Amino acid sequence: MHTSDPSPTVTVLGEAVVDLVQDPDGRFTAHPGGSPLNVAVGLARLGVPATLLARFSTSRFGRLLRAHADANGVDLRHAVDTDDPATLAIASLDDDGVATYDFYVDGTADWQWRDAELSPALTGRGILHTGSLAVFLSPGADRVADALRTARARGTLISIDPNIRAGLLGGPAPARARVEHLARLAHLVKASEEDLAWLYPGRPVEDVLRHWQDLGVTLAVVTLGAGGALAVSGPHHFRQPAPVVEVADTIGAGDAFTAGLLAQLSRAAPGWPDADIAAALRYAVEVAAVTCTRPGADPPYRHELSNPFQPGTSS
Repeated sequence: MHTSDPSPTVTVLGEAVVDLVQDPDGRFTAHPGGSPLNVAVGLARLGVPATLLARFSTSRFGRLLRAHADANGVDLRHAVDTDDPATLAIASLDDDGVATYDFYVDGTADWQWRDAELSPALTGRGILHTGSLAVFLSPGADRVADALRTARARGTLISIDPNIRAGLLGGPAPARARVEHLARLAHLVKASEEDLAWLYPGRPVEDVLRHWQDLGVTLAVVTLGAGGALAVSGPHHFRQPAPVVEVADTIGAGDAFTAGLLAQLSRAAPGWPDADIAAALRYAVEVAAVTCTRPGADPPYRHELSNPFQPGTSS
C-alpha cells in the first residue's frame, strides 16, 4: 500500500543491503537489511508515510530487497533500478546476540548515485533521513552530502545516523571529519555509544553531543544499549531508560530506535519542544526494545506497542 501524498512525512535516503546471517546449523539465510531500508520499514510499520530513495539491484538479491520494502508499505516511487550488484553483509552473532558485519561493497548498487536520481529528495518539506555507509562510501557520498545541503536550504529537516562500520572507513580521523561535515547540515544527529567511542575515543558522551550542538545540530541523541538513550537540545539534556527485555539479538535495534524517534518528531510541534523530545525518546526506546526480542531486523507495528502514538498528533 502506497501513500498518494507526493510529499511523504519522512524520506529515507541510502542503502538496501542483504544480510547473510548464519543459522545454528551453519547455513546462511538471506535477510533484507541495511540501515536506511530498516528505518523506512520501521516508519511504515509505525503508520508514518515514508518513502525510500534507494538504488535496487535487478539481481535476485535486489528483488528480495525491493519486495521487502514494498510489502511493508514503503513508498518506492523514486527508487532506482540498476544492473549493479547488491551489497552483501555477513552477520555474525556473539553469545549476547550482538551482531558484527563483514561487507562486500565494491562496485555495488548503493554507492553509484547520480545527481538526477537524488532530486526527489530535494522537496523542501518534511524530514530527510540518511546515514550509514551511504554518507561515507564513494562515489555517492559527496553527492548525498550535496543533496542534504540543498534540501536543508529549501526547508527540509535533516536527520543523520552515522551508524559506523569501522572496517570500511579507513580510521576514525577521516570518518570524524565526515561526520562533523554532515553535522553542520543536520538538525538531528543520532548515534550509538559504540559509534562515539570509535569516533571520539576517551571523550565523554555528553561532551560529544554538546560539540555537535556547537556545529549547529538542534537535537543530538546517543543510544546506550540496555542503558536507554541520552539526548541534548538547547540547554537541556534528556535521559530515557530502556525497558528490560529478553534479547534475541540486536540486529536492527538502532534502526528501530531511529524509526521510533523520527515517527514522533515528524508529528511534533515546530521547533521540537522539550515535551515532544521526551515523548520521542520514550517511544524510540520501546520500539528498539521490542525489536531486540525477536531475531533479525523485525521492527514492531504500531499496534504491538504498549502506548502507541496516534498519527497526526503530538504528545
